[in-house]
Amino acid sequence: MTTCWNHNTAYHPWILSAVAERPRARVLDVGCGDGLLLEKLTPYAGELVGLEPDTETARRASDRLAGLPHARVLTESFTDHIPEQPYDVIVFVASLHHMDLAPTLIKTRDLLSPVGELIVVGLSANRRLGDWLVSALQVVPARVLSLLHGETRDTGMTVAPPRESLAEIRATARALLPGVRIRRGLYYRYLLRWRKPTAAAR
Repeated sequence: MTTCWNHNTAYHPWILSAVAERPRARVLDVGCGDGLLLEKLTPYAGELVGLEPDTETARRASDRLAGLPHARVLTESFTDHIPEQPYDVIVFVASLHHMDLAPTLIKTRDLLSPVGELIVVGLSANRRLGDWLVSALQVVPARVLSLLHGETRDTGMTVAPPRESLAEIRATARALLPGVRIRRGLYYRYLLRWRKPTAAAR
């Protein structure tokens, strides 16, 4: 497996442990990039689908996953994606901020199976003094750990600055996803997990 380390892949173990709790799950990776996370998920999932709107990047992901019959990459956006059946897990790694937050969370909620799970490693904008202070406190440990891990800075992926602050993301997520859990992570990321309640629990 050809791999790399950066501020996004640092959270792959967290995602793998979550998916491992659901053997044979049907998993969607939104904005799957070169397919590295999908490849890592192959021992845990029953079916893997990656969405990557960039044609060249999607080709790289498909090449990486060649020979894995339960994994495939679709060259399309999440907005255009119409699945054949619900997903047990939907993952966004540094991709949610490329989309309109509320409509994306609503569609994600609708595409999840009963008790399905949303997992997000996301980026937020610094708006308040507290945001800037937290980011400043992370600079030294993030740089030291990046050096220790041999960070790959340019992975050839499309990048965009985040638009919403963490407070705005929390407010929107809590309004749409009852019981959602959001916390700050290292490397200027936030971590979100939400399990869709059963019909009886709503």
